[in-house]
Formats: sequence, C-alpha cells, structure tokens
Amino acid sequence: MAPTNLLPYPSTYKNITLTPNTTISYISAGSPTLPTLLLLHGFPSSSNQFRNLIPRLSATYHVLAPDLPGFGLTTYPSDYDFTFDNIALTISAFLTALNIGTYAMYIFDYGAPIGLRLALANPSSIKAIISQNGNAYVEGLGHPFWDPIEALWANATPQNYEIVRNGVLTLEATAYQYTAGVPPDDLPLVDPAAYTYDFLKNVQSPADQDRQLALFYDYRTNVAKYPAFQAYFRESQVPLLAVWGKNDPSFVPAGAEAFKKDLPRAEVMFVDAGHFALETKVEEIAAETLKFLNKIGY
Repeated sequence: MAPTNLLPYPSTYKNITLTPNTTISYISAGSPTLPTLLLLHGFPSSSNQFRNLIPRLSATYHVLAPDLPGFGLTTYPSDYDFTFDNIALTISAFLTALNIGTYAMYIFDYGAPIGLRLALANPSSIKAIISQNGNAYVEGLGHPFWDPIEALWANATPQNYEIVRNGVLTLEATAYQYTAGVPPDDLPLVDPAAYTYDFLKNVQSPADQDRQLALFYDYRTNVAKYPAFQAYFRESQVPLLAVWGKNDPSFVPAGAEAFKKDLPRAEVMFVDAGHFALETKVEEIAAETLKFLNKIGY
C-alpha cells in the first residue's frame, strides 16, 4: 500500500520521443518510487483536463497524464493513422519507454477504449481501473448525442461527415461538452479557458477536424470491442471504480451500472455533474479515487 503522509509533488511538464516524428507530451507528478496511476483523457481535451485532479493524487501516486496523439502538445508524423488501435499502440510504447510495468488507470471518454485495449494486450499490467464516464457497454451510449455518429458508422457519406462536423466540431459544441448537465449553481466552476483551449488546440482547424472525424468514424471499433472488454472484466475481476457524472448526455448512468454485470464487486458512484465531472466535482472524485485505491491495497 502506498504511503499517505507525503507532500504532493508539483506537476512537471515533459516530452518523450518515441520515434523521430512522434513525441508524447505528458504531465508527471509524484515520486517515481510510488505506484503509477495513468490518466487517459478524452475528446476534445488533453492532459490539461486533469490539472485539478493531479495535485490531489501526487502525494500518494506517481501520476502520468499523456496527451493522446491528435490532442494537446503531442506531435506525430503526417501519415499517422488516427485509429483507436494505433493510439493504444502509441501509449503502450510511451509506457514502455518510461519503464512502466504495472499501473492503475483512470480512464475517461476516449481514454476508456484506449486503456482497455492496453488491458487486453497485457492484462497482468493493470492493477485497478477508475472509469470516470468511460464507457464499455452499449447501454451507456446516450441518445440523441450518438445518433449522428451512429448514422455515420452506418453510411460514411460526405453528407453524414458534414452533419457530425457541424454538430460537434464547433466552439459551441465544445462548451456544451463541459456545461451540459451541470447544475446551475455549479456552472461558475467551469473554466471557459479549458474548453476554449480544447477547441483552439484540438478542433478548430480543418486538419484538426479531419483527425477528429476519423476518430468519430473509428469509434465504431470500440463498440465492436465491447464484448472483448467485458470478457476481460469477467476473466480478470480487475478492481474497478466507476465514478460518473450522472447528467452526462453522451455516456449515461446505465453505462456505469453495467460494469456490475461482469464485475460484481465493482463500485459505482454518481456525482451531480455532466461529462467533464472533474470541472465541478474534483474534490469528491479525488477522495473516492484515493479511498478506492487504498482499500484494494494499491
């Protein structure tokens, strides 16, 4: 069990080059001698989404939060294949380069299918999972949010791509990701700079939008892998905490409850928040994360 009486380490901002054209930008905090906790962000964000969580974890854990390729400050070759399979391979190479053998992971949104691919590839490496609005069940897909994306999967026409582009890849839609489902009294806690940065850095340009559209289309492969993810849960019985913004329009509470089908000992906690629950409920989520990891002896 990790010690709990240490002062937090400051967040440090680093880069590691994996290939001549691939450099992962990441946040590191906490002593490397502590157990590792990998934080995997989602759409349309970056490691910056964990800026308030990391200081609450780094006294107890060696925290790593990479920018996924296509997001934040990570760089990649011009012919990078924007699929979830390929991003998972890149993050696996990142962990290998840092000599990380075992770790717990906090998975959110896109980070969930990426992290769960890592688990399928090397189940013994994963000591625990915290899933914060990180879906692995069809029951968790919220509608009507997913309707235009599912239409794209069924028929990848230019018209359907444009519907997704115009409906999701705008500043207004990015702000909606942060504010939808947030109780009115908590809205002042949502930092507009966070979603503005996400839009400017990850969504605004035509090239950004082409990358994001490629990932929206490829998300169908995540749904196809749900049975494999669920088999991993059943076979490994990995300790899992699902902590969920209960008002998230994209990944609904049924997705959190569904973990119990395959992991009877899974813990499920709901907070009165939206998709980016850390913006308004970071204290509660950090406390529950630490409590859970301490209880399982990690």
